[in-house]
Amino acid sequence: MGTLLIAWLISAVSLLIVGHIIPGFEVLSFGSALIAAVVIGLINATVGLFLKIITFPLSILTFGIFLLVINALMLMFASSLLSGFSVSGFWAAFFGAIVLAIVNMLFRSLVGARE
Repeated sequence: MGTLLIAWLISAVSLLIVGHIIPGFEVLSFGSALIAAVVIGLINATVGLFLKIITFPLSILTFGIFLLVINALMLMFASSLLSGFSVSGFWAAFFGAIVLAIVNMLFRSLVGARE
């Protein structure tokens, strides 16, 4: 349970950092980041998983770069469901997905959190 809580907090803080770095990627508050982290996690675990399975051959052909497109689409979908978290356009979502993955990875390696 503690590992899940740490992962949730890391995801929320990562979203806040990405909101400060990427233009068009906006997170209004820490509370919004916490809610967005849960919603993004649920979307990735359901719709995202389905899309990743369906597009697996395309992901292989693009050496995994297409997974960033799927992650960008999941961020855009989450922003359409939430207030306090917005992504204005595909490119903001695409670069936000890249930076979010990097920041999340760095924090998880610092804290030692596993998924």
